[in-house]
Amino acid sequence: MAHAHAHGSAAAANRGRLVAVLFVSLAILIVEVIGGIAAASLALLADAGHMLTDVAGVGMALLAIWFARRPASNGRTYGYLRFEIIAAVTNAFLLFGVAALILFEAWRRLSEPPEVGSGLMLAVALVGLGANAASMFLLRNAQRESLNLRGAYLEVMGDFLGSGAVIIAAIVIAVTGWAIADALASALIALLILPRTFSLLREATDVLLEATPKGVEMDHVRQHILDAPGVEDCHDLHAWTITSGMNVVSAHVTLAEGADPAATLDALCACLSDDFDIEHSTFQLETVDRRRFEERAHR
Repeated sequence: MAHAHAHGSAAAANRGRLVAVLFVSLAILIVEVIGGIAAASLALLADAGHMLTDVAGVGMALLAIWFARRPASNGRTYGYLRFEIIAAVTNAFLLFGVAALILFEAWRRLSEPPEVGSGLMLAVALVGLGANAASMFLLRNAQRESLNLRGAYLEVMGDFLGSGAVIIAAIVIAVTGWAIADALASALIALLILPRTFSLLREATDVLLEATPKGVEMDHVRQHILDAPGVEDCHDLHAWTITSGMNVVSAHVTLAEGADPAATLDALCACLSDDFDIEHSTFQLETVDRRRFEERAHR
């Protein structure tokens, strides 16, 4: 059996950006809680609640990166790399809980809308909008490489859109005195959270179920393996994801008569690395006789 691999986490490569986003999110959270209480604005408090999940989510992402850097052991041969995906799932459930809480409070306020300080509400929302824009800028490229970072990015994007909704509500209240606009903006913030959270949870669940990585066509992988010099056949082919940015392939490869195993293995590893960006592959090289033995054993 032969291996070709290179370990690394996409999230770990962007740890500094996550730290910066964490501090920005903490600052916005404090400002929005104080401003929401002072202005009696549910929309600001809703955005602060979502910001709290940002802080928790980014904190979990950083914790996951720290765990992922711990060395592998006999008990955990891949180390703690999968912890990043668990953090993404936990983050998704936090978001669902926050959305439900906001929707409930918004519904309650529709019948009894309190007096809202629109001026303070607008000022705090503008600060939040600018800070969230800065956080989105920090994560805009990194979120394409990691589910963990994508979760953080989606939360920041939700806050950015939420701040926009608060700004609109503050302007409506200031111009018309229609206090219900605050509750409606809160409900909109909650609804903006849900679709992206479903997407995050679905992708993270696929990783935990060891589904075929997104963008990897198994028929193409199989054909590339069969086209490698010295390959007679390929079976028991599997592809899955350990953590974001680390796809894995394993396969049993039947060698043609007279093939050079070392040359075939080099060709296989180069093929998967160059054409499919798969750096960790495990191939069990077999002779034709061995394949016949396996077929008899599985009958």
